[in-house]
Amino acid sequence: MPRHVACVMDGNGRWAARRSLPRTAGHRAAETTVIDVIEAARSAGVGWLSLFAFSTENWRRPDTEVEFLMHLVRRVVRKHAPLLHARGIRCRFLGMTDPRIPPGLARDIADLMTLTGRNRQMTLTVAFDHGGRKDIVEAARSLIRSGVPAGSVTEESFAAHLPFSDTPDVDLVIRTSGEQRISNFMLWQVAYAEWVFPSVLWPDFRAPDFLRCLHAYRQRERRFGAVPPSRNGEPES
Repeated sequence: MPRHVACVMDGNGRWAARRSLPRTAGHRAAETTVIDVIEAARSAGVGWLSLFAFSTENWRRPDTEVEFLMHLVRRVVRKHAPLLHARGIRCRFLGMTDPRIPPGLARDIADLMTLTGRNRQMTLTVAFDHGGRKDIVEAARSLIRSGVPAGSVTEESFAAHLPFSDTPDVDLVIRTSGEQRISNFMLWQVAYAEWVFPSVLWPDFRAPDFLRCLHAYRQRERRFGAVPPSRNGEPES
Protein backbone atom coordinates (compact mmCIF):
# COMPACT_ATOMS: atom_id res chain seq x y z
CA MET A 1 0.00 0.00 0.00
CA PRO A 2 1.45 3.41 -0.91
CA ARG A 3 2.06 5.61 2.09
CA HIS A 4 1.48 8.87 0.19
CA VAL A 5 -0.91 9.21 -2.76
CA ALA A 6 -1.33 12.44 -4.71
CA CYS A 7 -4.08 13.29 -7.20
CA VAL A 8 -3.90 15.83 -10.01
CA MET A 9 -7.60 16.55 -10.39
CA ASP A 10 -7.81 17.06 -14.15
CA GLY A 11 -10.75 17.14 -16.55
CA ASN A 12 -13.37 19.38 -14.95
CA GLY A 13 -13.53 21.70 -17.95
CA ARG A 14 -13.79 18.87 -20.47
CA TRP A 15 -16.48 17.19 -18.37
CA ALA A 16 -18.55 20.37 -18.57
CA ALA A 17 -17.84 20.95 -22.26
CA ARG A 18 -19.09 17.48 -23.18
CA ARG A 19 -22.38 18.39 -21.55
CA SER A 20 -22.54 21.88 -23.10
CA LEU A 21 -22.20 23.38 -19.63
CA PRO A 22 -19.98 26.21 -18.38
CA ARG A 23 -16.61 25.20 -16.93
CA THR A 24 -17.83 26.13 -13.47
CA ALA A 25 -20.30 23.24 -13.62
CA GLY A 26 -17.37 20.84 -13.87
CA HIS A 27 -15.71 22.35 -10.81
CA ARG A 28 -18.98 22.08 -8.89
CA ALA A 29 -19.42 18.43 -9.88
CA ALA A 30 -15.89 17.66 -8.67
CA GLU A 31 -16.88 18.20 -5.03
CA THR A 32 -18.48 14.74 -4.86
CA THR A 33 -15.33 13.16 -6.24
CA VAL A 34 -13.11 14.88 -3.68
CA ILE A 35 -15.11 13.52 -0.75
CA ASP A 36 -15.37 10.07 -2.32
CA VAL A 37 -11.62 9.85 -2.86
CA ILE A 38 -10.84 11.09 0.66
CA GLU A 39 -13.10 8.41 2.14
CA ALA A 40 -11.64 5.72 -0.15
CA ALA A 41 -8.07 6.64 0.74
CA ARG A 42 -8.78 6.63 4.47
CA SER A 43 -10.61 3.32 4.31
CA ALA A 44 -7.78 1.75 2.30
CA GLY A 45 -5.20 2.75 4.89
CA VAL A 46 -3.44 5.50 2.95
CA GLY A 47 -1.72 7.70 5.51
CA TRP A 48 -1.10 10.77 3.36
CA LEU A 49 -3.31 12.10 0.56
CA SER A 50 -2.51 15.22 -1.48
CA LEU A 51 -4.92 16.90 -3.90
CA PHE A 52 -3.84 19.47 -6.51
CA ALA A 53 -6.67 21.99 -6.46
CA PHE A 54 -5.26 25.29 -7.76
CA SER A 55 -1.82 26.11 -9.14
CA THR A 56 0.12 29.35 -9.20
CA GLU A 57 -0.48 29.31 -12.97
CA ASN A 58 -4.25 29.02 -12.55
CA TRP A 59 -4.41 32.71 -11.67
CA ARG A 60 -4.17 33.27 -15.44
CA ARG A 61 -7.66 31.85 -15.94
CA PRO A 62 -10.63 34.19 -16.51
CA ASP A 63 -11.49 36.28 -13.48
CA THR A 64 -14.99 34.85 -13.32
CA GLU A 65 -13.68 31.29 -13.11
CA VAL A 66 -11.08 32.16 -10.46
CA GLU A 67 -13.71 33.97 -8.39
CA PHE A 68 -16.04 30.97 -8.66
CA LEU A 69 -13.27 28.62 -7.50
CA MET A 70 -12.52 30.79 -4.48
CA HIS A 71 -16.19 30.75 -3.45
CA LEU A 72 -16.48 27.02 -4.14
CA VAL A 73 -13.46 26.10 -2.03
CA ARG A 74 -14.72 28.23 0.83
CA ARG A 75 -18.12 26.55 0.71
CA VAL A 76 -16.56 23.08 0.57
CA VAL A 77 -14.28 23.86 3.51
CA ARG A 78 -17.16 25.09 5.64
CA LYS A 79 -19.50 22.27 4.63
CA HIS A 80 -17.12 19.35 5.14
CA ALA A 81 -14.99 20.53 8.07
CA PRO A 82 -17.08 18.59 10.65
CA LEU A 83 -16.87 15.39 8.58
CA LEU A 84 -13.12 15.65 8.08
CA HIS A 85 -12.57 16.25 11.77
CA ALA A 86 -14.87 13.37 12.77
CA ARG A 87 -12.88 11.05 10.47
CA GLY A 88 -9.66 11.98 12.25
CA ILE A 89 -8.19 13.67 9.18
CA ARG A 90 -5.55 16.36 9.60
CA CYS A 91 -6.00 19.04 6.91
CA ARG A 92 -3.22 21.17 5.45
CA PHE A 93 -3.08 23.64 2.60
CA LEU A 94 0.13 23.86 0.58
CA GLY A 95 0.63 27.31 -0.90
CA MET A 96 -1.77 30.06 0.17
CA THR A 97 0.75 32.90 -0.22
CA ASP A 98 -0.81 35.02 -2.97
CA PRO A 99 -2.42 38.24 -1.69
CA ARG A 100 -5.31 37.73 -4.13
CA ILE A 101 -6.70 34.92 -1.97
CA PRO A 102 -9.87 36.33 -0.34
CA PRO A 103 -9.37 37.03 3.40
CA GLY A 104 -12.54 35.12 4.30
CA LEU A 105 -11.29 32.00 2.54
CA ALA A 106 -7.90 32.31 4.21
CA ARG A 107 -9.58 32.53 7.64
CA ASP A 108 -11.78 29.49 7.03
CA ILE A 109 -8.79 27.46 5.87
CA ALA A 110 -6.78 28.53 8.93
CA ASP A 111 -9.71 27.51 11.15
CA LEU A 112 -9.90 24.10 9.45
CA MET A 113 -6.19 23.48 9.95
CA THR A 114 -6.46 24.46 13.61
CA LEU A 115 -9.55 22.29 14.14
CA THR A 116 -7.94 19.20 12.65
CA GLY A 117 -4.33 19.85 13.61
CA ARG A 118 -4.12 17.06 16.21
CA ASN A 119 -5.79 14.39 14.06
CA ARG A 120 -3.63 11.48 12.91
CA GLN A 121 -5.92 9.05 11.06
CA MET A 122 -4.78 10.54 7.74
CA THR A 123 -3.13 13.74 6.56
CA LEU A 124 -4.92 15.53 3.72
CA THR A 125 -2.86 18.18 1.94
CA VAL A 126 -4.67 20.44 -0.50
CA ALA A 127 -2.26 22.15 -2.89
CA PHE A 128 -3.92 25.53 -3.37
CA ASP A 129 -2.04 28.44 -4.95
CA HIS A 130 0.79 25.91 -5.21
CA GLY A 131 3.80 25.71 -7.50
CA GLY A 132 6.58 23.16 -7.16
CA ARG A 133 9.23 25.54 -8.47
CA LYS A 134 8.10 28.23 -6.05
CA ASP A 135 8.48 25.82 -3.13
CA ILE A 136 12.02 24.93 -4.22
CA VAL A 137 12.99 28.59 -4.60
CA GLU A 138 11.58 29.38 -1.15
CA ALA A 139 13.50 26.45 0.35
CA ALA A 140 16.72 27.76 -1.21
CA ARG A 141 16.05 31.23 0.18
CA SER A 142 15.39 29.73 3.61
CA LEU A 143 18.69 27.85 3.50
CA ILE A 144 20.57 31.02 2.58
CA ARG A 145 18.88 33.00 5.36
CA SER A 146 19.79 30.28 7.87
CA GLY A 147 23.44 30.63 6.97
CA VAL A 148 24.04 27.01 5.93
CA PRO A 149 27.41 26.83 4.07
CA ALA A 150 27.09 25.66 0.47
CA GLY A 151 29.29 22.64 1.14
CA SER A 152 26.99 21.53 3.96
CA VAL A 153 23.79 21.47 1.89
CA THR A 154 22.44 17.94 1.45
CA GLU A 155 19.20 16.59 0.07
CA GLU A 156 18.03 16.05 3.63
CA SER A 157 18.89 19.57 4.80
CA PHE A 158 17.30 21.08 1.70
CA ALA A 159 14.10 19.07 2.15
CA ALA A 160 13.91 20.28 5.75
CA HIS A 161 13.33 23.80 4.42
CA LEU A 162 10.41 22.85 2.17
CA PRO A 163 6.89 23.64 3.42
CA PHE A 164 5.45 20.82 5.58
CA SER A 165 8.87 19.18 5.65
CA ASP A 166 7.52 16.17 7.57
CA THR A 167 5.54 15.12 4.48
CA PRO A 168 6.93 11.86 3.06
CA ASP A 169 7.82 11.59 -0.60
CA VAL A 170 4.89 10.78 -2.87
CA ASP A 171 4.65 7.08 -3.77
CA LEU A 172 1.81 7.28 -6.31
CA VAL A 173 0.47 10.13 -8.43
CA ILE A 174 -2.92 9.74 -10.08
CA ARG A 175 -3.68 12.19 -12.87
CA THR A 176 -7.16 11.85 -14.29
CA SER A 177 -8.41 12.55 -17.82
CA GLY A 178 -5.48 10.76 -19.44
CA GLU A 179 -3.20 13.82 -19.54
CA GLN A 180 0.46 13.02 -18.84
CA ARG A 181 2.12 16.11 -17.41
CA ILE A 182 3.65 17.03 -14.04
CA SER A 183 2.26 20.59 -14.21
CA ASN A 184 4.68 21.98 -11.60
CA PHE A 185 3.16 19.79 -8.86
CA MET A 186 5.25 18.95 -5.76
CA LEU A 187 8.37 18.64 -7.92
CA TRP A 188 10.69 17.61 -5.10
CA GLN A 189 8.30 15.13 -3.53
CA VAL A 190 7.33 13.26 -6.73
CA ALA A 191 10.91 12.58 -7.85
CA TYR A 192 10.48 8.80 -7.60
CA ALA A 193 6.72 8.48 -7.62
CA GLU A 194 4.86 5.97 -9.73
CA TRP A 195 2.30 7.57 -12.06
CA VAL A 196 -1.10 6.28 -13.19
CA PHE A 197 -3.13 8.09 -15.87
CA PRO A 198 -6.75 6.89 -15.86
CA SER A 199 -8.75 8.24 -18.80
CA VAL A 200 -11.80 9.03 -16.67
CA LEU A 201 -12.42 12.74 -16.05
CA TRP A 202 -12.14 13.90 -12.45
CA PRO A 203 -15.88 14.58 -11.85
CA ASP A 204 -16.60 10.95 -12.84
CA PHE A 205 -13.71 9.48 -10.81
CA ARG A 206 -14.97 7.41 -7.87
CA ALA A 207 -13.73 5.09 -5.13
CA PRO A 208 -13.54 2.00 -7.40
CA ASP A 209 -11.35 3.96 -9.83
CA PHE A 210 -9.11 5.03 -6.96
CA LEU A 211 -8.79 1.45 -5.73
CA ARG A 212 -7.87 0.29 -9.23
CA CYS A 213 -5.04 2.83 -9.23
CA LEU A 214 -3.83 1.46 -5.88
CA HIS A 215 -3.92 -2.03 -7.37
CA ALA A 216 -1.89 -0.90 -10.38
CA TYR A 217 0.70 0.58 -8.02
CA ARG A 218 0.99 -2.65 -6.09
CA GLN A 219 1.79 -4.55 -9.29
CA ARG A 220 4.85 -2.43 -9.98
CA GLU A 221 8.42 -3.05 -8.86
CA ARG A 222 9.95 0.12 -7.46
CA ARG A 223 13.69 0.17 -8.11
CA PHE A 224 14.70 3.77 -7.34
CA GLY A 225 17.37 3.58 -10.02
CA ALA A 226 18.80 0.24 -8.88
CA VAL A 227 18.72 -3.13 -10.61
CA PRO A 228 16.96 -5.97 -8.79
CA PRO A 229 18.94 -9.16 -8.15
CA SER A 230 18.17 -12.17 -10.32
CA ARG A 231 17.24 -15.53 -8.89
CA ASN A 232 20.88 -16.65 -8.74
CA GLY A 233 21.86 -13.54 -6.81
CA GLU A 234 23.40 -11.64 -9.71
CA PRO A 235 21.95 -8.34 -10.96
CA GLU A 236 19.64 -8.65 -13.93
CA SER A 237 20.74 -7.02 -17.18
